[in-house]
Amino acid sequence: MTNLEIIKSTYEGKTSEENGKNLQKYLAPDVKWTEAAGFPLKGTYIGFENIAKNVFNRLATEWIDYKFTPEGYVAEGDQVFAYGNYSGIHPKTQKSFNARVAHLWKLKDGFIISFEQFVDSKTVVDAMFPDK
Repeated sequence: MTNLEIIKSTYEGKTSEENGKNLQKYLAPDVKWTEAAGFPLKGTYIGFENIAKNVFNRLATEWIDYKFTPEGYVAEGDQVFAYGNYSGIHPKTQKSFNARVAHLWKLKDGFIISFEQFVDSKTVVDAMFPDK
């Protein structure tokens, strides 16, 4: 598979479970995963277990219908950008959001070695508070 095909397989499976299995299959053991400063899950996590605990489990339990909808991809060498929108609903406020986002993936020898998120965090954070 090409690097672009690997990244697409983590977003465009028939189910979120399929996407997750593809992601885990292509992650390097010491993958570096960075959520943007200002984002509720901000920080850098190393390895699948830390990513699952600090990102995916929290998104699944702290939001309703949280998802990334890809619009397109740009691939060059060992880097792939995926861009699109995040959306979801915060369960405490029942406020929804839509945020522009880009993900920068770096790969080596067919494995994902890093992920970096670029996102308009304000709309996400605003959905978490009833007075914003």
